[in-house]
Amino acid sequence: MSGPAFQRMAVAGVGLIGGSLALAARAVGLCAEVVGIGRRPERLARAVELGVVDRWTTEPAEGAAGADLVVLAVPLGAMRALMEALAPGLGPEAVVTDVGSAKAAVVTDARLTLGAAFPRFVPGHPIAGTERSGVEAAFAGLFRGHRVILTPVAETEAGALGRVRALWEALGATVVEMDPSRHDRILAATSHLPHLLAYALVDLLAGLDEREEIFANAAGGFRDFTRIASSDPVMWRDICLANREALVAMLDRYGEALAALRAAVEAGDGAALESLFARAKAARDACAAPGAGGEGQA
Repeated sequence: MSGPAFQRMAVAGVGLIGGSLALAARAVGLCAEVVGIGRRPERLARAVELGVVDRWTTEPAEGAAGADLVVLAVPLGAMRALMEALAPGLGPEAVVTDVGSAKAAVVTDARLTLGAAFPRFVPGHPIAGTERSGVEAAFAGLFRGHRVILTPVAETEAGALGRVRALWEALGATVVEMDPSRHDRILAATSHLPHLLAYALVDLLAGLDEREEIFANAAGGFRDFTRIASSDPVMWRDICLANREALVAMLDRYGEALAALRAAVEAGDGAALESLFARAKAARDACAAPGAGGEGQA
């Protein structure tokens, strides 16, 4: 590479995902300068201290000015207002992308707010993360070996799409493309539903009289299943609201499956239970096998 792919990258929302993207891009020489955009000066100043960004601003349009790549890494509920605020600062060649876990809602927001810049907006979602949040949790290797889903629409410029794809591939990610609605249906099943189940189980047990004894005796299975209940509540509230149609459909299907499981337990139907468990084990073993695809958190 003769020089950085992006002279100036602006990252709105310098937390785990936005901060990790900035660190990763800097580590491989993809950008000459990173500008952080946010609402809390103390958090932005901390990002400078940690070497995540070079400078910062609380004014979105100011942060976007002169940037040839703008990354939107804020909660989905804040996305439209952010787009409205930074749109006046976008240059005529600036590429915009996001990292949100629901895509149809983000595309709608971008179409309504970005104006002439909309064709240079490339919706994206890295399937990577941890239950930790904040800029202190950011690290450059977060995306290596993970998938990134890009969901371009008919208006998306090929050049903008190519630049965003090249960015993620340079960071070690595997890039796939799909329709925004298909993305939302798939992620409702594989990410959003599991998070809801983990939150619901922990909340249920925390409300029981025996909660202290229950948590004191929790084994590895409980910790593994509920780890994601330590994720950012605001982020997951926004994901549920943004993808509620697909998520409600999956909740209904899970409710049906849970009712069938309950019936088998109540009836003492060992054959039905073993059959279900065997099918699930075979499916889980297959998807966890080497080469079957990386695992990550939305």
